Amino acid sequence: MSTAASPKANKAGTPLAGTRADTPLVGLVMGSDSDWPVMEAAAEALAEFGIPFEADVVSAHRMPTEMIRYGQTAHERGLRLIIAGAGGAAHLPGMLASVTPLPVIGVPVPLKTLDGMDSLLSIVQMPAGVPVATVSIGGARNAGLLAVRMLASGTDELAIRLRADLLEFAQELNDVATRKGANLRNKVSEVFAAGNVTPRSSN
Repeated sequence: MSTAASPKANKAGTPLAGTRADTPLVGLVMGSDSDWPVMEAAAEALAEFGIPFEADVVSAHRMPTEMIRYGQTAHERGLRLIIAGAGGAAHLPGMLASVTPLPVIGVPVPLKTLDGMDSLLSIVQMPAGVPVATVSIGGARNAGLLAVRMLASGTDELAIRLRADLLEFAQELNDVATRKGANLRNKVSEVFAAGNVTPRSSN
């Protein structure tokens, strides 16, 4: 299933890449459609920055031939990197990394058993020579944002635009944190500085 994100306009009004005519740059794959509620956050992050992507189920255990073919042909189809999510015996990210020259970001999908710790260890403990960038358990949004940063590291027009957007995004995060700090200071001042708490008696 190919999915292209809606374009996001920059300050000058120029849309970033992400129209339906664009070739997907990111492959967003998972071991089962039951992983989608977690992996959707990665798709949303890519869409926010106008990154065209494709999404599909490519199971390492139930579709080994298709999984290998997907990894081997990813760069030929124009993909620049892959985000792979899996739970339990989460071999998908590592197996894809073994058959593609592209960067692979692994997302440990939490399951009821072990709360995703098994998924995390399956992905993060890769042998030397086969790296997988691994985010936190259920950290699909950060996987999408990491993909944006990877695409922003180049010198092409898309990279330049993404860097500008990421700086704007960082400022938005700063503004939110600053407002939270101001709200907390006001709340603390109202409760404690105004003498609303009765001191304990020395007696």
